[in-house]
Amino acid sequence: MLNWLQTNWRALVEIALLSVGIHYVITFIRGTRAAAVVTGFLILLLSLTLVTTLLNLQVLKLLLLALLPSLALIVIVLFQPELRRLLARLGNLPFFVNVREQRESIEVIVQAAERLADVRIGMLVAIEQTVPVHDVVESGIVVDCQATPEMLETIFFPNNAIHDGGVIIRGDRITHAACIFPLSTRPDLSRTLGTRHRAAIGLSEETDAIVVVVSEETGAISYAHQGRLVRNVTLEHLRDFLTRRLVKAPRPRSWLEWLRSLRVRRAARTPAPTP
Repeated sequence: MLNWLQTNWRALVEIALLSVGIHYVITFIRGTRAAAVVTGFLILLLSLTLVTTLLNLQVLKLLLLALLPSLALIVIVLFQPELRRLLARLGNLPFFVNVREQRESIEVIVQAAERLADVRIGMLVAIEQTVPVHDVVESGIVVDCQATPEMLETIFFPNNAIHDGGVIIRGDRITHAACIFPLSTRPDLSRTLGTRHRAAIGLSEETDAIVVVVSEETGAISYAHQGRLVRNVTLEHLRDFLTRRLVKAPRPRSWLEWLRSLRVRRAARTPAPTP
């Protein structure tokens, strides 16, 4: 057994790396528009390969072999939005300047969602992270002002000229309003979803932005991220999700601080004894 491992350890490492890579690729594209495209592309490729092999179709086999060098270019063209989002995530560029600004911006969004939900005024806000949102949206009016709950209420007030469409927030500033976000065309979405929610899902499929939605009909608060829509969330749920996604935890300066942080987390997870 030991001799076999010494001889074949490279093959085992390759299999492990390929398995991890395939797992993360499937996890990344699951639930996005790319999932259906990947499935159809693989079915077509496997079907053509199987037919050419079983029937020994030489011309078709030569065409497939000629297309293989262009496969990388085809993948880049078909999955350009997903690849851009993946590279942006790997880059892990900072979104906010510091923790204080992070938390202040989160509170602005949560308070605006609460106020607009109470009076059933629709809201559609995209929180930009590493992928520029305005590159994939249509139209939009440049605003460039401080993000506050009052400003968001003013923008989405029904009699306002720019209340239709979405708002883009970058850092602690509102950059654009009245933006037309791309609608999701996934066939598995519920037919009861309105345009706002489909636009939120569509933008989260194209970029790594977090999109917060307030329903005009019910006042329910939802958010979309990575092509997934979570509906009817509480304010505490929304605040917790935004904090986990947007607030960058400070890294420990030394291994002693790292050990102390582990002890604090372990103590926090330990339930208190019942009297």
